[in-house]
Amino acid sequence: MLDIAAELHGWTEQDRDFAVATVVAVSGSAPRRPGAALAVDAGGTVIGSVSGGCVEGAVYDLCRQAIEDGHPVRERFGYSDDDAFAVGLTCGGVIDILVTPVRRGDPARPVLAAALAAAIRGEAAALALVTEGPAELLGLPLLVRTDAPASSALGAQPAVERAAASQATALLDAGRTAHVTVGGDGSPGCGPRTGLLVVANMPAPRMIVFGAIDFASALVRIGRFLGYRVTLCDARPVFATAARFPDADEIVVDWPHRYLERTETDARTVLCVLTHDAKFDIPLLRLALTLPVAYVGAMGSRRTHLDRNARLREAGLPEAALARLRSPIGLDLGAHSPEETALSIAAEIVALRRGGTGVPLRGAHTPIHHDEADGPEGRVGSAA
Repeated sequence: MLDIAAELHGWTEQDRDFAVATVVAVSGSAPRRPGAALAVDAGGTVIGSVSGGCVEGAVYDLCRQAIEDGHPVRERFGYSDDDAFAVGLTCGGVIDILVTPVRRGDPARPVLAAALAAAIRGEAAALALVTEGPAELLGLPLLVRTDAPASSALGAQPAVERAAASQATALLDAGRTAHVTVGGDGSPGCGPRTGLLVVANMPAPRMIVFGAIDFASALVRIGRFLGYRVTLCDARPVFATAARFPDADEIVVDWPHRYLERTETDARTVLCVLTHDAKFDIPLLRLALTLPVAYVGAMGSRRTHLDRNARLREAGLPEAALARLRSPIGLDLGAHSPEETALSIAAEIVALRRGGTGVPLRGAHTPIHHDEADGPEGRVGSAA
């Protein structure tokens, strides 16, 4: 539900009653992943999505019923071969949906409100929802954060609460969303067997675009669209301006390699080098290719690429580091305009992040929806 945190936080501030339907398990081909949510308020307003449209009507009815009676429910939806008009996923997958009422006075409401507030502030937090186990625990939440004690509605089961907090903290440290099971192993004080969906919310990953050119303007826009916190860096103050890059979260006027030396990066950061000038490129890439970031791409022709690689070798960069460089940057889409070029770069970033092949789906024998753990960034996660 953290994917619709801003809207839900508004509902809690307005003291509305509502219900949230959360995808808690997926098998086969399905359009949304665990953690995706749809919510309905008492007036019938709908936000979010759990299936891209296939089962939204049925889920809407479940939410309205949960608001009325206050009871959580878990339902499974799949494709029906016998009845083409049956409620199900036409893509052939199966999803499990947990519908949780959030009404005034419910003990879960303050915990959920705190989770929503942390998400919209961009804080690292993990929300655990009970998806199976004792009926009295179904749908109850637990919240862990890096800078505050855990808050929970699981007080009636202290053993489950302790185990859930431990698992949620571990997944938050890894930045992962996952389903886990605690308790039920026969050990003293372990509590009943309980399934939990833990949704980790991490601050937005960074995209740093070097080079204040027209291609960079388009890439900054698409980076924001993909959920990155985008920084534009260029050493030339006349080009690196807010007027030229209104979509950038941050504009830095500095030599690219000097800025990269002092700024914070992590395993989700993507670096896009569009400077196309050896005096900027070489010191920048020499540093960038030694950092544990998700992606390093550089613009230029194939001739420029070969010349750049030769210069980097002369600068002492080993072959293993050079092999990480995505150059010429982007996938082959036949792009010409800045917008098309930005799309080809973004496509390469997404393919690397999610473990995609970059080949057309038509005729391919690859999954349409890759498991997040398959991609290089699946282990460090992004906000669900």
